[in-house]
Amino acid sequence: MADRETRRQPGREPSVIVNVIEVLRCFTVDEPQQSVTGISSQVGLHKSTVSRILATLEDERIVERDEPSRRYQLGLGLIAVAGPLLANLDVRRVSLDELQDLAAETAETAALTIWDGESSVTVEQVASRLQVKHTSELGSRYSTGLSASVQVLLAHRPPGEAQRLLDTGRVTIPPSLSTEQHLDLLAQVRRQGFAVNHAQTSADEAGVAAPVRDHRGEVVAAMMIAAPAFRVPETRIPELVQLCRHSADRVSRRLGAAPQPS
Repeated sequence: MADRETRRQPGREPSVIVNVIEVLRCFTVDEPQQSVTGISSQVGLHKSTVSRILATLEDERIVERDEPSRRYQLGLGLIAVAGPLLANLDVRRVSLDELQDLAAETAETAALTIWDGESSVTVEQVASRLQVKHTSELGSRYSTGLSASVQVLLAHRPPGEAQRLLDTGRVTIPPSLSTEQHLDLLAQVRRQGFAVNHAQTSADEAGVAAPVRDHRGEVVAAMMIAAPAFRVPETRIPELVQLCRHSADRVSRRLGAAPQPS
C-alpha cells in the first residue's frame, strides 16, 4: 500500500486509469488469484469501485473469474495489449522458427493459436510474402466452430466442454449444423489429427490446422495455415495439411511430446 501511495501525486485524486492499473498490480506470481475484498484493502478503494473495475476487465477478458472460489485472476485478453506476456509463452518462442519455415514453404500465412476458455487466440504469426493474403492481429479471438484452429483446440478440451460452449452460444455454428453433428466433426478431428476450413466461415478464406502438444501429451496450441480461398483448390488441401502437421509435430517434439502416429 505504501509503495502504491508514493506513486500518486500529492493533492490529486487518482484517475480511473490509475485505479485500474493499481487493481491489476494486485495480481502477482505469489498471489495470482484475488478477491474483491482483498483488492479493496490493498488499493484503498471501496469494494463497489473494485467490483465495477473487475467487471469491465472481465468483459474485456483482461481478468477472469474462478466460479468456485469467486476470485479473479489475469486473463489471456492481456495478449492483445501486452507484448511481454507473449514473450513468456514457451510455445510461442519454440514455434517461431517453424512458423517462418512454414510461411516460406507454402507462401501463405502461418499462425499459432491457443485456447482461452471459449475461443482461439492468435499469439504469433508470420504473414505470407504475397500481396494478397490472410492475416490477423495478435490477440485476435475466434469462436466460430468451423474455424480450423477452433476445431483443433476444442476437439481436445475435456469431455463436455464443447457441448457446454455450443449450448450456451459461446462457440457458434451455422443453423444448418446441429450440435450433435459438430461434436461428431470434433471427434473426427481428434482421430485424424488436423482440421480444415475450406471457405466454411468466410467465402474468401481457407485454413488448415494441427495440434501442438507438450511433454504431457496435452494439446497446448494449434499451428495453422491461412490463405485466400482462390489459392487453395481442393487438390492443394492435402499438401497444406501435411506441411502443417509436420510443423506442429516438430514443435511438439521440441516441447517434449512423444511422436504422434501419422
